[in-house]
Amino acid sequence: MAEIAYDDFQAVDIRAGTIVRAEPFPEARKPAIKLWVDFGPEIGQRKSSAQITEHYDPETLVGRQVMAVVNFPPRQIGPVMSEVLVLGVYDDAGAVVLIAPDKPVPDGGRMC
Repeated sequence: MAEIAYDDFQAVDIRAGTIVRAEPFPEARKPAIKLWVDFGPEIGQRKSSAQITEHYDPETLVGRQVMAVVNFPPRQIGPVMSEVLVLGVYDDAGAVVLIAPDKPVPDGGRMC
């Protein structure tokens, strides 16, 4: 993998947010869940589509904190305009496990 400069890393704005709404996304080509994430007063609430159906159900996600890239341009995912990229890691079976702070942090807190 190519090395990057610290300034390149700083250009990626990764913030903590709390999922305030989650719904099934049956229109997606691959199984996914629609998420609404609150990033606090500076950024507000943003939508995303996440392929996390192996480990998560919509009703268990509300209130959960996640980490997301908030400065990518919006991307059309079927009928949903995804405004942030919620971050995760693949497990041994190839399913996504969400990345989250291990203690509560303020919504909108920037990863450092």
